[in-house]
Amino acid sequence: MVEKSIEIVGLTKKYGNHVAVDNLSLSIEKGEIFGLLGPNGAGKSTTILMLLGLTDADSGSVKVCGINTARYPLKVKRRVGYLPEDVGFYNDYSGLQNLIYVARLNNMAVEKAKKAALEILLEVGLFDAKDKKVESYSRGMRQRLGLADVLIKRPEVIILDEPTLGLDPEGVNNFLGLIVRLSRKKGITVLFSSHHLHQIQQVCDRVGLFVRGRLLAEGKISSLAEQLFSKNTFTIEGAITSIHEDLDDAVIPLSEVVRKMNQLNGVAKVTLNDKRFVAVSEKDVTAELSRLIVNSGYGLNHLSKKEYGLDDIYHQYFQEEKKYNQKKV
Repeated sequence: MVEKSIEIVGLTKKYGNHVAVDNLSLSIEKGEIFGLLGPNGAGKSTTILMLLGLTDADSGSVKVCGINTARYPLKVKRRVGYLPEDVGFYNDYSGLQNLIYVARLNNMAVEKAKKAALEILLEVGLFDAKDKKVESYSRGMRQRLGLADVLIKRPEVIILDEPTLGLDPEGVNNFLGLIVRLSRKKGITVLFSSHHLHQIQQVCDRVGLFVRGRLLAEGKISSLAEQLFSKNTFTIEGAITSIHEDLDDAVIPLSEVVRKMNQLNGVAKVTLNDKRFVAVSEKDVTAELSRLIVNSGYGLNHLSKKEYGLDDIYHQYFQEEKKYNQKKV
């Protein structure tokens, strides 16, 4: 049986007439990196507050590491690390001093706290800056120190709320890579909340699409694409040429080649227009298509493959949501 780090059932939170979180149910496995993707105001941060026991739900239940967050919020906080978009530190302390202070707050002995802080600073790439005051740290260094701050108490779950805001592209890549390495190395469950599609796609095992307090869909990107695009998740485009002077001189007519392409396993439809073809399929048939074309006495000017990514999925779900709301009106 797969162990669950986070279990949410029927979670609802209202502020007056505004429904911030609407009947949310979700489970996240131990050691998984789960992406909660949605625009600003979708209800992601409110969900996180309820996960941490920092605000009460109107209905539903939340368990983190098997602990009911409403009943035992302090027990949850001991086992969960939280990194917001902007972390607060004592700026006149060094990075090392900040970490030791946090470790001491978590009842760690002085020598043990210093040893743990040095090890974590090395892991997050701040060892050389350990004695510098935090006021001199760049945005990227502060975020890495924030991650170290989270790790110092050895959490089982880490919750990241828009942690890459303000970072340059290189800083984002370095930070995301660090998250993945640490999660895999230590078996930490990560909930990554963001509105950046490509970042979620880059690091997450599964994704939940969150809009207006509702979880529209969740799963692996490949399975979400299958649900949305009738299992035809690949589009392959190419331009056919001939090794003969004229296509008419080829041994097999081009129409016959297209007919055979349509019969390949996994291919939904192949269309041809002025020697250019578009094949829609439920799996990657690039190799099979190119082999068939070449064996039929033709050549290829180019061949390209498009696999539906998270941006396609996300925008398609928005369209489905709009249609749903229009029907309700």
